[in-house]
Amino acid sequence: MDREPGLGVGAVARRLGVAAATLRTWDRRYGIGPSGRSPGGHRRYTPADLARLEAMQRSIIAGAPPAEAARAALNEPPGAPPSPRGHGAGGNRIPLDEPSTGSDPAEARGLARAAMALDAPAMARLIRTAIARAGVAEAWDGLIVPVLTGIGRKYAASGDCVEVEHLLSTVLLGCLAEVAPPAEPLNPRPVLLACAPEEQHSLPVYALAAALAETGVAAVLLGARVPAPALAAAIRRTGPNAVLVWSQTARTGDPGWLDGLPGSRPVVRLLVGGPGWNRDRLPSTARLVTALPEAVTEIRSALTRP
Repeated sequence: MDREPGLGVGAVARRLGVAAATLRTWDRRYGIGPSGRSPGGHRRYTPADLARLEAMQRSIIAGAPPAEAARAALNEPPGAPPSPRGHGAGGNRIPLDEPSTGSDPAEARGLARAAMALDAPAMARLIRTAIARAGVAEAWDGLIVPVLTGIGRKYAASGDCVEVEHLLSTVLLGCLAEVAPPAEPLNPRPVLLACAPEEQHSLPVYALAAALAETGVAAVLLGARVPAPALAAAIRRTGPNAVLVWSQTARTGDPGWLDGLPGSRPVVRLLVGGPGWNRDRLPSTARLVTALPEAVTEIRSALTRP
């Protein structure tokens, strides 16, 4: 019999990188909880309990539904190696991009694990920590993009992980919205951020708005699928310093309509971002930006232009 008093739910949550509420849910729904008791009668996780939870978490990360992962972990003898069958195959893990220089690969793996476990509190904690430590641009390039790209690859290969992408996107939007510009931003006239007509991938423009807010710049987010006439009307109405239009896919990257956008007084700086644009057909009035820090630099320079 183990002589150790065991671990409480908070200690196990920290060790596994999940929320304590998630552990309580797994205990209540699937019966995979603490089997030990402290001298005072409180429930405690024994080493065997912890091994089962680690096995369950491995299966979830590999793509198994929580109920199936719990059954497999409860039926697996203590100390047994991870099972290669079914959803537990290691090849079903999220294939992560190599994080950018200066980022923490373990942090990206942790976010991927939390995403696969649908653990929203853990995702939010990791994203907020990365933003607070390194800023939005580095957190975006080094942590968020590798995980989102990996989920996209998994979906393309198997059709799985739609729910993972949706929840991670929702959590991410909430974290980005917390980065607000100061009450008196640097720009008296707005910066407009929009997606190309029919472009639904809007997360990058929300990330750009948060990165601008960190530097004291306020932006107006028009969001996904902005029709050309609507963007033109917004430009005429607000007289922005700069406009950035995002295209993620080639289907939305025909730039022929950009020449029809109105200017303003002084002349608006027109930026385009994203991999979808047909670069050979971009009008001379549009400048392509290929990275989040570059977009921030270009927009800030538009604010200080004579």
